Amino acid sequence: MDKIFKKLILLGRPASGKSEVIHYLKNSAPEDRLSRFHIGKIDEIDDFPMLWVWFEEDEILEKKFNKPRMHSTPDGYFLFEYQWHLLIERICFEYKKRTRDNKNYHDEKTCLIEFSRGTEHGGYKEAFKHLSPEVLKDAAILYVNVPYEESLRKNRKRFNPEKPDSILEHGLPDSKLKRLYEFVDWEEVSSGSATHININGIEVPYVVFENMPSKTDDPALLGPALDDVISNLWKLYSGRD
Repeated sequence: MDKIFKKLILLGRPASGKSEVIHYLKNSAPEDRLSRFHIGKIDEIDDFPMLWVWFEEDEILEKKFNKPRMHSTPDGYFLFEYQWHLLIERICFEYKKRTRDNKNYHDEKTCLIEFSRGTEHGGYKEAFKHLSPEVLKDAAILYVNVPYEESLRKNRKRFNPEKPDSILEHGLPDSKLKRLYEFVDWEEVSSGSATHININGIEVPYVVFENMPSKTDDPALLGPALDDVISNLWKLYSGRD
């Protein structure tokens, strides 16, 4: 039986607590992280740094070279909806490179994959179509659930205008958060089963981390909450066929 999760996919609205969960896990003692959470050395793939590079490139093109923007509008929206799906393909490509270059990658490492999707740009239903079999095989999903109002509150709280590229301190304007993430389709895509989601023919176990009232704001609350939800997820994961 596996000792660790090979791939843990973290989903949820922006500022739902995904990054705080990863931060907590990354800063746990390795032996504690392994025994409590079945998570090995962490290798993270997050689509936020990928999309932020597009915004930075567009700023350089527009302001330094007086050239057209390639990826986004001046007010920070993607030019094309397929760019959301391109990010998922990029995540899969990054994972493929890691396992290509290290045949024993999962002997010690857990790959944490993080992204958010709202129905405005296709939702999880469309995003899941672009997850590769390599990523989905031996993966599990942890969905961090908060309502839109909580996402808005925490997005405002964490935003640091001096560090817009920071994983833990980036944020969206209220209008953009509302347009992109007020509505999500998680309940729809997970409605077929309380334990697994069939994604491209592969049964992927999942649990929902109910983050209301917020537990990710306080490490003293977050640790025990993660003990519960990840323990439940491990039971599903380790007991799979």
